[in-house]
Amino acid sequence: MGMQTLTGAVPTASNRTKLYLPREHGATAMLLTPIFSVAILVRSWRWSELAVLAAAFAAMSAKDPAVLLMRQQFVWKRSSPESSTALRWLLGWSAILLTSVLALVVTWPLKEFLAIGAGVAAFGGVAIFVNLKNRQRSTLFQIASAAALTSTSLATCISAQGAIPRWCWWYWALAALQASAGILVVHARLDARIALRKDAAASQQFRHAAQAALGLLLCAALAAMILRHGWIALALTLAVVGYAYDLRRQKDSASLQMALKTVGQQALILSTLYSALLIAGLW
Repeated sequence: MGMQTLTGAVPTASNRTKLYLPREHGATAMLLTPIFSVAILVRSWRWSELAVLAAAFAAMSAKDPAVLLMRQQFVWKRSSPESSTALRWLLGWSAILLTSVLALVVTWPLKEFLAIGAGVAAFGGVAIFVNLKNRQRSTLFQIASAAALTSTSLATCISAQGAIPRWCWWYWALAALQASAGILVVHARLDARIALRKDAAASQQFRHAAQAALGLLLCAALAAMILRHGWIALALTLAVVGYAYDLRRQKDSASLQMALKTVGQQALILSTLYSALLIAGLW
């Protein structure tokens, strides 16, 4: 997850955002990777899978302009220089989202549509509220975000097969577990970087949460090994080793000065390899 502005001040024209596209590249990867992975695993193609992709991307992209306009209305109590641009982008993304949802209405079973729709609407409302209150660094919210983002795997299964098979539930659980660990490790790094600049002790909140997530990943790897799911065990072990290495190097000041873009690219490589191994294990 990318770093977010935590100020309540009204933005000025000098920092105006012209393009409302997803800024958090890690979160975008968590959203899109399950779609492509499940599309491979279902071994079939239906056009409504494109509607899932469009709806997911539009919903994520609409978050930032929606939050800005909500802050303008309820926090700043006045217009900001970005408001007209944000409104246009919000309307555009909302139109794409509505079109995609209508496509899913006519292709999905009603029960599954209502269940997924209710979940997306509930999380969307929570996400906007959390951002308005500047509480997006909550550990619980970060874990919930990982589960919500990777749930696109379930939506893709419904589009492709009209139902969610057992293996897809397992894919979602494993993807969400890895995504949660990745988010927590990144936030632990951000805390360590901030502490390094301030010459102070780093907060251990996310570091301890990340260590707990790695413990769960390790337990899952051992279970997969006992059940003779070799590729899945390898995927989980890879995630444990990769994230444990990152937590270790966060104690090194030189490593903490590494560009966040480089850190993000390394995390993306690890996530991609993990997804590839899950595909091999569930094939």
